[in-house]
Amino acid sequence: MTPAARPSQQAPELRAAARHFGRRRFLTVTGAAAALAFAVDLPAAGTAAAAEYDARKISDDPFTLGVASGDPLPDSVLLWTRLAPEPYQPDGGLPAQRVTVHWELAHDAAFRRIVRRGTAPAHPEFSHTVHVEVSHLPADRVYFYRFRAGAWLSPTGRTRTAPQPGARPASLTLGAVSCQAYTDGYYTAYRHLAEEDVDVVFHLGDYLYEYAVDATGNHRRYTDRTLPAHFARETVTLEDYRLRYALFKSDPDLMAAHAAHPFVVTWDNHETENNYADDVPEDNGSSEEFLLRRASAYRAYWENQPLRRPQLPTGSDMRLYRRLHWGRLAQFDILDTRQYRSDQAYGDGWQYPGPESEDPARTLTGAAQERWLIDGWRRSRALWNVVPQQVTFSRRYNTTATPSKVSMDSWDGYPASRERILAGAEAAGVENLMVLTGDVHVHYAFDIKRDFADPGSRTVGTEIVTTSVTSGRDGAERPANWATYRAANPHLKFYDGRRGYVNVTLGQHEARADFRTVPYVTRPGAPVTTAASFVTRAGSPGLEPVG
Repeated sequence: MTPAARPSQQAPELRAAARHFGRRRFLTVTGAAAALAFAVDLPAAGTAAAAEYDARKISDDPFTLGVASGDPLPDSVLLWTRLAPEPYQPDGGLPAQRVTVHWELAHDAAFRRIVRRGTAPAHPEFSHTVHVEVSHLPADRVYFYRFRAGAWLSPTGRTRTAPQPGARPASLTLGAVSCQAYTDGYYTAYRHLAEEDVDVVFHLGDYLYEYAVDATGNHRRYTDRTLPAHFARETVTLEDYRLRYALFKSDPDLMAAHAAHPFVVTWDNHETENNYADDVPEDNGSSEEFLLRRASAYRAYWENQPLRRPQLPTGSDMRLYRRLHWGRLAQFDILDTRQYRSDQAYGDGWQYPGPESEDPARTLTGAAQERWLIDGWRRSRALWNVVPQQVTFSRRYNTTATPSKVSMDSWDGYPASRERILAGAEAAGVENLMVLTGDVHVHYAFDIKRDFADPGSRTVGTEIVTTSVTSGRDGAERPANWATYRAANPHLKFYDGRRGYVNVTLGQHEARADFRTVPYVTRPGAPVTTAASFVTRAGSPGLEPVG
């Protein structure tokens, strides 16, 4: 049964609030928020004031989901962990009481030179997650961090601050990842990424998948464990999403990558539901019921990601788009192309473009985010303006015929929205535009054309699309449509269908993209290789192969 067709699984008070206040308002009105513990900005006063749980009573390791850091600023780092002695239980193995967690930040991995230390509460309303913002730090420094609860010490994490706003660093290396279906294989790519020398990792969406996971982990085919039966259903409720994050984040390779590098995250669709658009679910069911689900998904996302307080959701709304800088080398405008978009035209999927998809009123970002992006470009002093986002930006025909179908879920289904973005970049004088993309489970390298209808049109930027970590299972170097796609899209410079990630090095004179691949994910232990490398010169957009 689809989520709309099955009886509601949400708590009765959530449904009542939704009916009373209607659609968007139901979780942001004071009266409703007071009744819904997960919809308020802070833990409910009564619970927060309850007796504290003595951390010395924790008898099993509570740091089963590792540590993480995110969104590095010039003077601040964000540290994350979650206490869960029994991560596959709904309560994580802890009572509904807050726990005091100690944290340390040091210059060295042995913690001989402590920079800062303190405590933070792990509230049950936030599933005993901890978000610590350590401020007043020197810029452009590497740090090590760890947590302690009772007698238990967490793994050590490594993080860093960004350079000062006016600094001109020689280079920055980032990793780009996306799409990590637990059921499709092992996170071997993350183990390799953990060992890479990168400054920051951008996760471009589909960190979580809502689909059922069977007792053997589906294509992981476990023989040494049996997963609990409650994973064998689609995520709908807050408890569902929290448990699913616990499953995904318990993977040792993912934990290693988080511990090694700060992450900058943005979602796509599967963190909530496949191909939803704003308040419209995939099956066009009840918006009221879907917003209950979306509120739960967004709450669990914030709880389980290294995100700062401005990203804390209010009900079914969450401000995820945001801007980060790496001195004057790079400006990163992280987009959310899911929460504010118009519904997909022509029922979604691959369709011929027409009046519905080409309606100038249609938007992928929403008007406010679009203005924010273009205004940010006007003020940018960065050499590279990088846009980490979710779905394929460049035009992608799936046949050599004219006309050809395009994906209604990507920017091709919103051409007026794309044109406004490109016109805004042109008006702002953006010379070195780079779009980072996930979603499609393949590596692509595109030249971004000012007019995709004209192959001779000016190249105005580059799009680097990272393949999936696991989604799609093992994949193939040349998928069945490889030759067709290369012929139909002359601005497509590279296409590889295996799993992996991309490393991008931004320098003062050029940017280099290394497409990293693993030959299989349905069993552990795959080696990693560089399938191809490309450079684009500062001031001269266009991808050139290396080697």
